[in-house]
Formats: sequence, C-alpha cells, structure tokens
Amino acid sequence: MKISLDFIKRIDWFITAPIIILLAFSLAELYSISLGQGGDTTSFYKQLSFVVIGLAIFFVLAIIDFHYFYNYSNYIYLMSIFLLVMVLIFGQTINGTKGWFGLFGLGLQPVEFAKFALLIFLARYFSKAAVASHPFKHFIISGASTAFLIALIMLQPDLGSAALLFALWIIFLIAVNVPKKYLFSIVAALLIGLAFSWQFVFKPYQQERLLTYFKPSASSTNYNVKQAIIAVGAGAWAGRGLGFGSQSQLKFLPEASTDFMFAVIAEELGFIGVIVVIGCFALILWRCLSSLPRNRNYFGSLVVLGGAGLIFIEMFINIGMNMGILPVVGIPLPFVSYGGSALLAHMALAGIMHSVIQRSAPKR
Repeated sequence: MKISLDFIKRIDWFITAPIIILLAFSLAELYSISLGQGGDTTSFYKQLSFVVIGLAIFFVLAIIDFHYFYNYSNYIYLMSIFLLVMVLIFGQTINGTKGWFGLFGLGLQPVEFAKFALLIFLARYFSKAAVASHPFKHFIISGASTAFLIALIMLQPDLGSAALLFALWIIFLIAVNVPKKYLFSIVAALLIGLAFSWQFVFKPYQQERLLTYFKPSASSTNYNVKQAIIAVGAGAWAGRGLGFGSQSQLKFLPEASTDFMFAVIAEELGFIGVIVVIGCFALILWRCLSSLPRNRNYFGSLVVLGGAGLIFIEMFINIGMNMGILPVVGIPLPFVSYGGSALLAHMALAGIMHSVIQRSAPKR
C-alpha cells in the first residue's frame, strides 16, 4: 500500500492529466458518432477496452525504470522487423493496405509498434554514438536502419506511417547536431525519391490524396476535406453539442472516428473544445521539453525529445488534414482517434516518457 501511495504522489500530472482528458474526449465523441450509426456502440466499447488496457500499460511503464528499454532496444527493433514481414505474408488487406493482423475480431497494426521500436532503437544508438567524430558513419547506419523499416512499410503500402518514421529519423539527426550538409542532401534525395515514387510506387488513391492538396479540383477525394472544413466551421464557439453534429451524425463526414475526429470535436464542442484539445497537447509537449534541462541521462533525453516530436508531428498533420492545409495521409490524432494499435503504442510511449521525466535528477 505504501509503494502504491508513493507512486501516486510521484505521478507527473502535467503529462498524465492531459492524456486522460484526451481519452475522455475520444470516448465521448465515439459514443456520439455511434448514435448516428443506428446506435451501434461496437466501436465505442472496443475503444473503451483499449483505453483501459492502454492506461494499464501507461502506469506500468511509468513505474518501470526506462533503462530496461536501453538494454533491449535491439531486440525490440528486430521484433518490429519480424512483425512487419509477417503482416506482409499473413496480414489482412483493408482499404488497399496489407497492414493488419486479425485477432479475436480486432485488427492490430504492427506499423504502430515499428514507430515505437525505431524511436527506442535510435535513442540508444545516438546516445552511444560519437556523432561529432564520425558523422557520416552514424548518418549512414541510422539512415539504413530507418530505411529498412520504411521499405517494409511501403510494401503494405502505408505512405503516412513511412513518412512518420522518416520524420522521426530527421528529429534525431537535428537533436544530435549532424552537419547541415547531410540534411541538405536528404532534402535533395527526398525530392528525387518523390518524383520516382510518383511514377512507379504510389497507388492511384495515394496520388489522389496529394492532388487534393496541390490541385483540389483534380481529385474526387477533395469531398472528404470539404466536409471536414464545413464541420470545423459549423462548430462556432460552443459547438452544436454531443450527438448533434450534422456532418458526423448524417454521415456526410467520411472516416469521422479516425482521420477526421478533430473535425467532429470542432463541430460538436466548438472552439472551446478545440482549445481544450490543443491545450492538452501543448501541455504534454511543454512538460516533455521543460524536463530536458534537468535530465542527466542522454538516452532518456532522446526518448523524451523523439516522443514529443513524434506526437507533435502526428497532431500537426492530423489537424492540418482536417483544416485542408495539408494532404490527407491517414495519420490519426494521438490519444483521440479510433484505433487500438495506435492508442496502445502512444500510451506505451507516454509511459516511458513519464518514467524518464519522473526520474530526472533535480536541476543543479
């Protein structure tokens, strides 16, 4: 009892409370969306079970010393490769992507575990590497490790997740201060790779998603974005109320529970709800970044920095998709969008970040 009370006292509420609020928003809106689907609450109860499991994972990992992940980072990385290969062989194809394992009626995505695995792997690698002495060597090794996972993910194909892994690698390169010439070379290679992929790799629906952004009139998928923008604008200050959003309740808004959950929140809870959601993410990011100056463990600092960067990028892209300022690439809103695999992966990452922050030494 004393140990549990001790842990409760040491809970960092600056990172825990906003996550709980975001989960509450998620469940409330999922229940609201279910009302517009004839009262089918299957998705709501599935997500509720994942929320319970996710909270358990969060608190368990918050208790465990984060150094254990340092010791097993290579095994975690290899496990992610194994799962990505297995899903290509035995996985289910949904919406043109072969990226799900069917298990007891649930769909589990190994790519979400791959994001977590790469973050831990790169944090350990760069915490040991003498980047200043051999920048090219570490640039190539870390890049090859990332590219291998990206290649497996593109075989599904899942462009959005592959882009997130690439962005995560860039975050680490900037964090460890690699020479700028390597970053410029990445930009050049990215432009060449994008041109090649457009011709030989991208599926038609992926090309349409990009066309929606650069030339809206050329793509039929612009309908989704238009409906999301209408939903965001219709919420005004206080919103229309839970269960009264016309775009989601009348099924005008596609993928309301996943890609466009932010639009549902904006319509039903208005500007006030949007501010609360964005404020929760801002509080999480502030807590992570403010802990870095007093953290004397390099691995832990990189985990927190990488995790905060990944959450921010996913949030920024998802909200940008909902407001029509970024192309639709299927990135969920962390802790809010429907999806068990993404939620569990984010809760595990948040738990490790909490463990690092909690064990940060007092600032001298």
